[in-house]
Amino acid sequence: MVGAMTNRSGMAFKFCAFLLVVIRLQTRVVCSSSASPLAPALYVFGDSLVDSGNNNLLPTLAKANYLPYGHDFPRGTTGRFTNGRTVVDFLAGFLGLPYAPPFLSFRTSGVITGLNFASGGCGILPETGSVTGKCLNLDDQVRLFESYAANDLPRLFKSSDEFSGNLTKSIFAFSIGSNDYLSNYLNPTLYSTSKTYEPQPFAQLLVASLSRHLERLYNVGARKFVVFEIGPIGCIPTIAKKPNHDGVCDGGPNLLVSYFNQMLQPMLENMTSSLAGSMFVLSRANGIGYDAVINPSKYGLTDSTNPCCTTWWNGTLPCIPLLAPCPDADKRFFWDGYHPTDAVSSIIASRCFSDTNICSPVSIQDLVKI
Repeated sequence: MVGAMTNRSGMAFKFCAFLLVVIRLQTRVVCSSSASPLAPALYVFGDSLVDSGNNNLLPTLAKANYLPYGHDFPRGTTGRFTNGRTVVDFLAGFLGLPYAPPFLSFRTSGVITGLNFASGGCGILPETGSVTGKCLNLDDQVRLFESYAANDLPRLFKSSDEFSGNLTKSIFAFSIGSNDYLSNYLNPTLYSTSKTYEPQPFAQLLVASLSRHLERLYNVGARKFVVFEIGPIGCIPTIAKKPNHDGVCDGGPNLLVSYFNQMLQPMLENMTSSLAGSMFVLSRANGIGYDAVINPSKYGLTDSTNPCCTTWWNGTLPCIPLLAPCPDADKRFFWDGYHPTDAVSSIIASRCFSDTNICSPVSIQDLVKI
């Protein structure tokens, strides 16, 4: 019986391979062992941690549309600020969905399985990221989705009920806020926020603004949200490798974002209880990220302090174009001076998908069942 099953599996594989050849004849074939997607769509909002190429079309210095970015991504260089997949790419895979394409270059009249509105360099506050050029701040991103949901997306459905049902079952993922600290609050020569706000009031400003944007999407029809904490920014090479700093991480910046993360959980809990039919899931990316930096071997990593690609200024900036990266990116935490590797994104996404200790009050695999 086992041999028969093996033969059938082999025949199925060969048949699927054969069908891939006839794609040239415009035959559309789906060869997948998985069932239908767990959610109809994944919509992404955030910064360079999850940008899939929107900044390629914006007049900004914050770009990743050159090698070695995309070194290990099947499609090559796409504008992702890492060597391979981002955390939301992995989530899309777990949900059985294609990677959410960048909104600014997306053109289709068919079924929508997700869109990515994230923009490298930007933040929650509208002024964050402006010094490097044009990027889509969170207000821009939400406004673009509101417009798309009002004018374009409904045309793809047979009825308003089908449209609203699609939105209520879709996942809306957010990963944003680190630039409001790295580029704004911690940059007093260009921004006055650190002179205007003490750390805790500044965190409250960010959380309150994020809450308003989440509610705007709820009003459009979104119901299922996953919001990532700000990671341990004091551990990124850009911060940790500054002159006169010793140690793996700088505790000062980590303390700043801890105020934001501490306020994030009760805000999301309050929104779940006050907005009927909603569920706001908190992804504790900070804790698992910090643990992976301090205890890399626990996660199969060998280096959690140095960037994999060759960067400008002692590992504190983006990759230098076209230079070969390290040969062991799958064992590194950092790809460049700011961003994690494909390997680390995989760790965070897989834990969030199934572990309620990382994503709560429910994991993503349970969120889709609600």
